[in-house]
Amino acid sequence: MRISKQQRQHRITQLLEDHVVSSQTQLVDLLGSEGIAATQATVSRDLDELGAISVRIPGGERALALPALPVHQVAPVDHLRRVLGEWAVDVAVAGPLVVVRTPPGCAHVVASALDRTGLDGVVGSVAGDDTIMVAVSDDVGVAEVAAELAEMAGIEVRPRQRRTSSRTTQQRR
Repeated sequence: MRISKQQRQHRITQLLEDHVVSSQTQLVDLLGSEGIAATQATVSRDLDELGAISVRIPGGERALALPALPVHQVAPVDHLRRVLGEWAVDVAVAGPLVVVRTPPGCAHVVASALDRTGLDGVVGSVAGDDTIMVAVSDDVGVAEVAAELAEMAGIEVRPRQRRTSSRTTQQRR
């Protein structure tokens, strides 16, 4: 059966909650038994993105698990790089914030990856439909964070645009 990445990751989450899964191969087999085709490489990426960890269970065995709270699910920087590369279309500095623009409906995915990565200087983010406002720590600096996010996305930071009042614009005419 062919399912979306989000559906597969949701099913992986359920399987890890319902079974003691000691390896990626076992997880591939469990998915297969439900008619979900997935390679070990795909499952590995999914586990990475979900923030899966290996824990020791009673008896000394190890099992794959997901942290109980989403704030503890740390995403690797490579995941953030992939998400930004796929969905960030603009990065700009706006006062003490970095503003990241995405296609409609994609901002929450990028914001979640950004929050879970724990990037230096990022305090947190607020996502709308297609815009993310990133709060930046004073000790790192907004320009540095904007440059890093833009580099990860493969785009350039949009330069600050100076606003002119309508009076100034009229005086120039």
